[in-house]
This record gives sequence, structure tokens and C-alpha cells, in this order.
Amino acid sequence: MTTTTVQHPLTSGFGPESTAAEVIDGIDLTGTVAIVTGGNSGLGLETVRVLRGAGAEVVVTARDTMRAHAALRSSDIDGVEVEVLDLIDAASVDAFADTFLASGRPLHLLVNNGGIMATPLARDKRGNESQLAVNHLGHFQLTTRLWPALVAAGGARVVALSSRGHRFSPFDFDDPQFGHRSYEPFLAYGQSKTANSLFAVELDRRGREEGVRAFAVHPGTITDTALIRHIGSEAIRAAGAIGEDGEPLRDPEQQLKTIPQGAATTVWCATSPQLAEHGGVYCENSDISPLVAPEDEAAWRKSSGLPGVLPYAVDPDAAIRLWELSERLVAR
Repeated sequence: MTTTTVQHPLTSGFGPESTAAEVIDGIDLTGTVAIVTGGNSGLGLETVRVLRGAGAEVVVTARDTMRAHAALRSSDIDGVEVEVLDLIDAASVDAFADTFLASGRPLHLLVNNGGIMATPLARDKRGNESQLAVNHLGHFQLTTRLWPALVAAGGARVVALSSRGHRFSPFDFDDPQFGHRSYEPFLAYGQSKTANSLFAVELDRRGREEGVRAFAVHPGTITDTALIRHIGSEAIRAAGAIGEDGEPLRDPEQQLKTIPQGAATTVWCATSPQLAEHGGVYCENSDISPLVAPEDEAAWRKSSGLPGVLPYAVDPDAAIRLWELSERLVAR
């Protein structure tokens, strides 16, 4: 397998302990329009906070707009637009895209943050497995529908929230919907996170000539978000993410991060001038991740603190194949 993605760290000056506020310090986003899916809680809410604080015009999408407004108020975040969007519902994605495009605004930053993790087997109305549908296909449909606004920005970035969870599974082109194999929540999650990374690779290839660059992000392990609600506390404790008292363990060097630390790489990818000539890369700890070499994979899998991305998650041929499959799946 070969890859044209340049997975070489930049030595950005930031690290695992860096926060979203630190990586955006000194950056003025006045006149910038941003959309953050799932921007009403957890990593998304922190992303919204710092983008808005830097002067961006921010649109938050959420399934429940009343809860989103309440979350923004309780976090003292003002001046944010909230719109309804349910990523598993194709009609909802189209309706939101139509509304935004009708506003005539360019779109400088699209942060595909919303997602689900290790859920029981469910399917969308088109028959797509739900984690694939929400984490990848919903964002794929959203991004492609918003393409005219991204191009109109004259320089736009799309950030896809992937995860070290891509290690659980490559993308299974033979049975992506678990129609012939037993459903395993973490296999499905891993496949969707691999899809997020591959999406960034191909999106960047297609968009770079029009000024649209794309990045995939591993935020770290953050246990105080709603994303882990389908995972039992015993499993989280066994993974070393919470203590015996049920409280989150913090060790950025082992990817056990706070929400501000977890949002840092998203914000860095969305705004850093260090990435002006880069794209289609998988990032973590506010830097480009190294590619995991075959001889290092066993050690990488055993240590959550070693940075890196597996080659299958940034393979350009798989990325093209996934894009073509995604076009067919969202058209059904």
C-alpha cells in the first residue's frame, strides 16, 4: 500500500497539553464564517467558544435547538446562530444546506464535529448502519452540498473529527453495512473513524485547486462528553480512562485530555497559518501525526501515548474508492 499523504510532523510548538485557546491565541477571525456540527456540547461547544472569541461568525447545528441555545447561554457564548440538523436524516441535511446556501454567505470553516460512538445496531432510512451514517455519510452529504459556499470563501478548511479509534477497523468495502458479518459496536465505530480520515484525504485532493483544504483530527480520549454514553463505566475504567471513583483521569501525554485540550487540534487545523500549504493529513496534539511504520504497529497499539496514524486510514486509493461509494450511498 502506498500513500501520497505527507504525514510528517511540523514541530508546531504545541503538544498534548495545549488548549484550544492557546493554539488560536493571536489569530483574528473577523469576517470568517464557520459551521460546527454538534457544537452544543463537549468538544464542539469548546470549539465554538474559541472560534467565536476570535471574532468568527459561527453557526451551530444540533438536533435539539432549544437545548443548544440553553448550552450556549450557560457557557456565556453570545452571538451564535443555531440551526437544526440531524446527520442521520438526509432530508434534514439537505434542508440545512439549502437554508445556508440561500443566505449567500461564503463558508470559510466547516468543522464536522458531531458524531456517535459504539452504539447498538441501528440503520438510517436508506439502510445505512447508523455510525457510518452519522459520523461519515451525513457529513459527506453536508460537505458536498455546501461546496459552493466553501469555494466562494476563496480559501476554506474542512475539519473531520476522526479518532485513534480508526485502529479498530479499516474500511470494509465488502460489507460496510454489516449485512453479512456480526455487528460489533467498536468495529463499526472504527470503520466510521477510518472513513472520516479517508474523507479528508480525498476531499483535499479534490478541493485544493479551488482553495478548499481538509484535515482529519484525533482529539484524544475525553471521558466527560456525551460521546461515551453507550459505553459502560467498567469498560471505560478497564481502558484506564477513569479512576475507581469514576472521575476522569488526566494525562495528556497518554491522550487523556480535558475538553479544552481535546478541542485544540480541531481549532489548530481550522485556523493555524502553519497549515497554509498543507492538507489531506491526519493530525493530533496540534501537529501532523507521523505514519505508523509496520514494524512499529504492535508497540503503537499497546501505547495510547504514541502518536501516529495507520496507513490504511490515509491511503489515497481507498479514499477515492470510499468517495465513490459514499456518492452512491447518499443518493439511494
